[in-house]
Parts: sequence; C-alpha cells; structure tokens
Amino acid sequence: MRGYTENAVSTKNGRRAEYEIIARVTQGLRDTAIKAKSDFPSYAHALHDNQRLWTALVVDVVDKENPLPEDLKARIIYLAEFTRHHTKKVLRKKASVLPLLEINMAVLRGLKVEGPSK
Repeated sequence: MRGYTENAVSTKNGRRAEYEIIARVTQGLRDTAIKAKSDFPSYAHALHDNQRLWTALVVDVVDKENPLPEDLKARIIYLAEFTRHHTKKVLRKKASVLPLLEINMAVLRGLKVEGPSK
C-alpha cells in the first residue's frame, strides 16, 4: 500500500502539486502572522519559506524549457522581486504582510481556475 501511495504522489498533476505547495506556504505565513508579536522567529521563518517559494518559481520560469508565455514569465519575475523587497520591509516591521498573502492567494486562484493542464 505504501509503495502505491508513493507512486500516486510522484505522478500527481504538476499544477496540483504547485497549488498544494503554495497553499501550504501561504497558510503557514497567515498562521504565523496572527501571532507575530508573541512568536516572531516562527513568523520570520514563514516569511523565509515564502521567499524560497518565490525564488523557486523564478528558477522554474527562467528555464528555457518552461512553456509559459513570456509575458506571464515576466509578471512572475516581477512579483518575485516585489516579494523579496516587501519581505525585507515586513521583517523590519515597516510594512504589512497582507500584500504577500494577497499575491499568493491570487496565484492560487489562477492555478485553480485554469484547471489541470500541466
């Protein structure tokens, strides 16, 4: 049974896997933001996880084998750069985490609307 489960997970639709990863990171960021004053290290860790997610997205879209349209790739790169700069402000307590959560939620809606195509 375990072997079957591992194979089923490894063949999971790429879009669904992306959705699940982004949803997990976003949920972690949301959960830790609520208690950021009492547990800033966890919040900082969640912000770091979100930054790693966006770095991975950029690495994926700049791959010459990536079939996404160039304008969508450029928008993803822009959002990653915004996320990087905004995360620094959030860590310095000079900005709200809300824009980062909104960006991630918009990406999740996009992945869900377009359906399984990867």
